[in-house]
Amino acid sequence: MRILIADDDATLRHGLKVQLERWGHEPLVCGDGTAARAVLQSADPPPLAILDWTMPGADGLTLCQEVRANRDLDGTYIILLTAHDTRDAIVTGLDGGADDYIVKPFDWGVLRARINIGVRTVGLQQSLSQRVRELQHALDMVKKLSGLLPICSYCKRIRKEDQYWQLETYLSAHSEAEFSHGVCPDCLERARREFGV
Repeated sequence: MRILIADDDATLRHGLKVQLERWGHEPLVCGDGTAARAVLQSADPPPLAILDWTMPGADGLTLCQEVRANRDLDGTYIILLTAHDTRDAIVTGLDGGADDYIVKPFDWGVLRARINIGVRTVGLQQSLSQRVRELQHALDMVKKLSGLLPICSYCKRIRKEDQYWQLETYLSAHSEAEFSHGVCPDCLERARREFGV
């Protein structure tokens, strides 16, 4: 997964980059908040970000708030990585839009586990978004089939403007319905009576 790293500590940035690559991720590394903001506002922002709270340009808390104010970035998972270790700082960071909060110095195993939680969360959000799109498409298809259809009571053709369509042709063109043909018991009995079948 593509993961943004934004921290002004060059040694930590390098360590995070190496570890993320080792864990199978694709890190995008920024040394300040201004560069991180540009990445987050790009056409294809990464779905997960690890932000330092205190860095030049724009601090991590400000970036969290900007991400949460942008509906296009709703699904971005943010880990605030910071030396601020007081209860009030943690509450402020989480209330400010961070999904997770890790205090420096940190354990690499804990960071990996927290990143994995973020990856799962992002995956669930993406799956849910895909389902919503599929449901919207299905609703759009249903809407196409709604309304008054002028249909011949004898031949069952549907009138559309100056054309006549067979019912199954119309439904096939406006839905994903497929048809199989058979004879219902009532029609079979009628055919037997009328034609001696």
